[in-house]
Amino acid sequence: MTQRSNPILDRRAFGVLAHISSLDGDCAIGDAGPSAMRFLDWCSEAGAGWWQMLPVGPVGAGDSPYSSTSSFAGEPLFISLEGLHDDGLITAKTLREARRTASRIGGRALVARGGRARSNYEAARIAKEPAFLEAFEVFRLGRGFESAAYRAFVRRERPWLDGWSRYQGDGNGFHAFLQYQFDRQWERLRAHAAQRGVRLLGDVPIFVSLDSADVSADPTLFRLDSRGRPEVMTGVPPDCFSADGQLWGHPHYRWAAHRRQGFAWWCRRLSIALRRFDGVRIDHFVGFHHAYEVPAGARTARRGSWRSQPGHEVLRAARRKLGPLPLIAEDLGAVTPEVVALRQAFQLPGMKVVQNAFGSDDSGELPHHHPLDSVVYTGTHDNETTVQWRASRRPDELSRLRAVCGPDALRDPAQALIRLAFASAAKLAVVPLQDVLGLGANARMNVPGVALGNWTWRVGSDWAALRQGCAERLRQLAQATGRTQGKRSRQRA
Repeated sequence: MTQRSNPILDRRAFGVLAHISSLDGDCAIGDAGPSAMRFLDWCSEAGAGWWQMLPVGPVGAGDSPYSSTSSFAGEPLFISLEGLHDDGLITAKTLREARRTASRIGGRALVARGGRARSNYEAARIAKEPAFLEAFEVFRLGRGFESAAYRAFVRRERPWLDGWSRYQGDGNGFHAFLQYQFDRQWERLRAHAAQRGVRLLGDVPIFVSLDSADVSADPTLFRLDSRGRPEVMTGVPPDCFSADGQLWGHPHYRWAAHRRQGFAWWCRRLSIALRRFDGVRIDHFVGFHHAYEVPAGARTARRGSWRSQPGHEVLRAARRKLGPLPLIAEDLGAVTPEVVALRQAFQLPGMKVVQNAFGSDDSGELPHHHPLDSVVYTGTHDNETTVQWRASRRPDELSRLRAVCGPDALRDPAQALIRLAFASAAKLAVVPLQDVLGLGANARMNVPGVALGNWTWRVGSDWAALRQGCAERLRQLAQATGRTQGKRSRQRA
C-alpha cells in the first residue's frame, strides 16, 4: 500500500506551540474551557493554521506530560469547571469555591517565582476534586449513566477504559465519568478549532511509565522481570542537555508480544490520538528504529547501549488500520540514515530547530537547507526560550546570527528566529508561545534531565500582550511568507 501525501503537509502554514496547561484557566491551570476557545480565536486572528500541544494524558512523576499514567486517558484537570457548570452539573457556588481554593493554595492569584503565575497541578487537584464529585452525583442521579451518549462512549473506549478504571480502583464509575466529560469537552474544542480554521497537533511519547494503567492492564507487552521490574530502562546517552544523559526509567517494549497481537496496542494508541488531534508528533521517533537501553538499577544514563526496534512493522500495521498517517517524526538526536529512511518510507516530516543553526558555518539547520517535508521550530518545549538562548551564545554564534539576520537580531532574537522559521522552505513552521511573546528564562517549559520544577509556565498576565499586537504582527509575517491560515474574527480575541 502506498502512503498518500502526509495530510499535515497539504499546505504551507504555521502553528503556535502552547500546552493546554499553559493557558489561563478557572482553577490554577489551563483547561479545555473558555480559555482554550479564546486562544483558538487568537490563533485564527493571527493566521495560524495549527495549535500544537504537549501530551494530554494524565500526568505522572513531576507532573510531566511525558510520564503519563495512561496512553489513552485524558488528564482530568483539563476538564473545565465552567463547562461542567454550563452543562448543569455543578452550581455557581461550587465554581466560585473552587476558584477561591485554587487561589488560596497557590493557584492563579499567587506567584510561585519571578513574579509570575504558574500552573499548579496540586492546587488544581485540591480545588477541582469536590466539584468533580458534585458533578458525578448530579450525573448519576440524573441517570446519565443510562444515556445513549454515555453508553456509546463506554462501548467505543472499552479496550482501555476498563483497565483505567481498575488502575484507579474505581468501583462506582467515577473515573469513567471523568473520561466521558473530558471526551465531550474535547469534542467541543475540536469543533471550535475547525470553525476557526485551526487544526490541532498532538504529541505521543514513544514510551510509557512503569506505574501506568498500560503496564498494569497488560504487563506481557513490556520487558519486566518476574517481580514486575524493568529488565532495562529507557533514556538517552549524554548530550547537549545533560552530561549524565537522560534516564527516563520507563520499561522497554516486549516486541514479540506486540507482534503476536498484530501491534493492536499501538494501533489503538494512535487511533485515539488522531480522534483528538488532526495530526500527531511522535516524540523520540528515533526509538522506532533504535532505542537506548540502560541497565536496570543504574543511577544515570551514562552507561547503556542502542538496540534495533521494529518501527517499520509498527507503522505498517498502523497504516493498514488507520490509513494515511498524519504524523510528525521528532527525529532530533541520534539520527542515522536508517532513521531517515524509515521516516521517508511513511512520508513523515522530520523536525528542524533554528536555534541549532548557528553552531557552525552553513549549518544544515539553516532555513535554506530545510526540505519541504519538514517542520521547523524556533525551539521546542525542551529548549531555552530564544531570548534565553541568545544570552548564552558564544561570540562566534552571535556573529553568525547577526550575519544571517542583521544587527537587530541581537536586540530582538525571538523575532529574528521567527522570521527565519517563517521564511523556511519547510511546509510547516511552529513557534512556541514564549517566543511569540519574547519571554526569557523564567518562561522555559522544561529542562531535560531535571526531575522537578518543570511544566509550570503559564501565559497569565501576558495574555494582554497577545491581544495588543502579537496577532497582527504574526499575520503580516505569515502573509509575506505564504503561511496565512485561520479565519479572521469580527471581534479581536
